[in-house]
Amino acid sequence: MPRSRSRSPRASRSNQRYSEDRSRAPKEYSQRDRRRSPHESYPRERRRSRSRERYDRSRRDDEDRELSARRHREDPVRREKDDDAARHGGRDSRQRSLSEARGSRSPSVSDLTKKPNLEPNFKPSGLLAAATNTVKHGDGSSTLLKYNEPPEARKPTQDWRLFVFKGSEDLGSLHISQQSAYLLGRDRLVVEIPLEHPSCSKQHAAIQFRSVTRKDDYGNPKSVVKPFIIDLESTNGTHVNGEEIPSSRYFELKHKDVLKFGLSEREYVVIASE
Repeated sequence: MPRSRSRSPRASRSNQRYSEDRSRAPKEYSQRDRRRSPHESYPRERRRSRSRERYDRSRRDDEDRELSARRHREDPVRREKDDDAARHGGRDSRQRSLSEARGSRSPSVSDLTKKPNLEPNFKPSGLLAAATNTVKHGDGSSTLLKYNEPPEARKPTQDWRLFVFKGSEDLGSLHISQQSAYLLGRDRLVVEIPLEHPSCSKQHAAIQFRSVTRKDDYGNPKSVVKPFIIDLESTNGTHVNGEEIPSSRYFELKHKDVLKFGLSEREYVVIASE
């Protein structure tokens, strides 16, 4: 008679626990998973997630390598610097280089300590011209002139005058043939012809005599001195014969031209004496 094999109490408790766990297993598991304990199916899900993480990590590494290779091809100087940094700094330097290639906004220590490439600038600064155009007054103050005479400035050989009218009232005449240029404005400390109206600027305009080339009756070129007016970027502009002239550009004056400055009612008539 065969001898019956008795089971230990520990084995019976293990089988009972397995049966209970199997009965509590979710119904949505497949037939293959139902034959196994639910505790054995959970590690499979974890293995799948870990595999997915490794795949994503390898994909990011491939993208980083592609960005690094593209950056090396486009900028050989940066490639040499990154290679030096990788040799001396190890993985941290490579990660910093990759973050820069991705467009990271956080600057690295090398970027903060990097000095800009300064090139020599030989353009005029304007300080010398400002020093020569500065007019000093007796009280210690100074005024910077807005106008400089051009190289073709000449003193006129013909007598020119400005006749001033306010409506029908004659306010006299001004001789403008004594020097090559006359500055007009409200600042009496620097101008030669003061303008009283508050709409005029302190340095409003300038009348400049210039040497220009003209052709005579026979077509031969000759040099003559002609009057010009230039508006010094005034607030309310300068008008010649009722039309506003462009700012910062010379406008030739002719006999019997009428000048008006700003919103002033005074008229300045240009007269050339024979």
